[in-house]
Amino acid sequence: MEGYGIIMQIILGGLAGWIAEKVMKFDTGLIMNIILGIVGAIVGNWLLGLIGIGLGGLIGQLVVAILGACVLIFVYRAIKGRA
Repeated sequence: MEGYGIIMQIILGGLAGWIAEKVMKFDTGLIMNIILGIVGAIVGNWLLGLIGIGLGGLIGQLVVAILGACVLIFVYRAIKGRA
């Protein structure tokens, strides 16, 4: 979410985390949704950068954040399942 102000990052992060929570059927609170969305955006941009894809704009960054948050939830469940 580079290039957006902190308020917009929190709003996009919260929205992305909430959507990922619903898609993955993972129950978290508002603060965790915001964190999940922001970290998901970082992870999503990094993963897409590895394969040479870059999505710009507000909607593009929201999609990347949702995908990244879903990946984070998937990894969390995989690690938690082994413990």
